[in-house]
Amino acid sequence: MKKVLVTGASRGIGYETAAAFAKNGYKVFALWHNSPEKLSDAANPGITPMQGDVSSLASMQKVREEIGEVDILINNAAISHFGLLTDLAETEWDNIMAVDLKSVFLTSKVFLPDMIRKKSGKIINISSIFGVVGGSCEVAYSTAKAGIIGFTKALAKEVGPSGIQVNCIAPGVIATEMNSRLSDDDMAALADETPLGRIGTPEEVARLALYLAEDTFITGETINIGGGFMR
Repeated sequence: MKKVLVTGASRGIGYETAAAFAKNGYKVFALWHNSPEKLSDAANPGITPMQGDVSSLASMQKVREEIGEVDILINNAAISHFGLLTDLAETEWDNIMAVDLKSVFLTSKVFLPDMIRKKSGKIINISSIFGVVGGSCEVAYSTAKAGIIGFTKALAKEVGPSGIQVNCIAPGVIATEMNSRLSDDDMAALADETPLGRIGTPEEVARLALYLAEDTFITGETINIGGGFMR
């Protein structure tokens, strides 16, 4: 049975991704930091919750010691901040970079050696459409998510000779807790701006992650999934 680690898995895209892999026969370790939320639900016996801080190398090394090597690493953990750059504190910037971008480096650093030794493995990084086109009043988030795309492209070339595939998913507007700050009118306006005329679901992103995990020849790619939304 293949083993999967999903970071930021207590809700939203991370939780649905963990659930999708569990339903398809994978052994899933779902990483949470502050609260397990849905992961405490007994209705998900195929998911093993793990507590950890993705911005800490020591914490990720401890997770590796506890669960061993994994076949698939899904870097989903993220936080955001909405507001003007001039109002953003340095500590807030550093925290977003640590959780959203540095974490991808740390988890990859910790779990890659096993994959290289086996000459097999998949890393799937969750970016954002704002990492592709940028988002006004979300400069720090957009910067971190753009960094993930660059990281993905470079690492795919580096570890491709070892049989490891590294890809990136860039969701558009998805109905998650991160977007709960938006009003119903805001969400309706975003749906109108989306060519397919609706907001996406975490389950749809999860299905794409599952597809990439089972593919054998895609690497170094960033796949947008947002109903055509390219604001």
